[in-house]
Amino acid sequence: MSSFELNGTTYETDEDGYLVDLGQWNEDVANYLAKEEGIDMTESHWEVVHFLREYYEEYKIAPMIRILTKAIGKKLGKDKGNTKYLYDLYPGGPAKQACKVAGLPKPTGCV
Repeated sequence: MSSFELNGTTYETDEDGYLVDLGQWNEDVANYLAKEEGIDMTESHWEVVHFLREYYEEYKIAPMIRILTKAIGKKLGKDKGNTKYLYDLYPGGPAKQACKVAGLPKPTGCV
């Protein structure tokens, strides 16, 4: 396990850099994790992060990419519910990278 310190608080992460305690997540943590991933957060990035957090709260699972694109398409529109759009935002893998920034566990099936 690893950890990082931010604003006087220590955050533990697993071996892949995902938060261990999902309850510690906040937008400062998201910005820190995004920066570590080489992502400059925009409104579009936040839209995906907030969508993922709502999805996780409802289903208690981080969605795989196929499920993510379909669910985003239903809620945010077809233009955002496609892999090209999501990969443009999160080039390291939309489900994997966006879930990390959102403070969620690594999606099932992600390597």
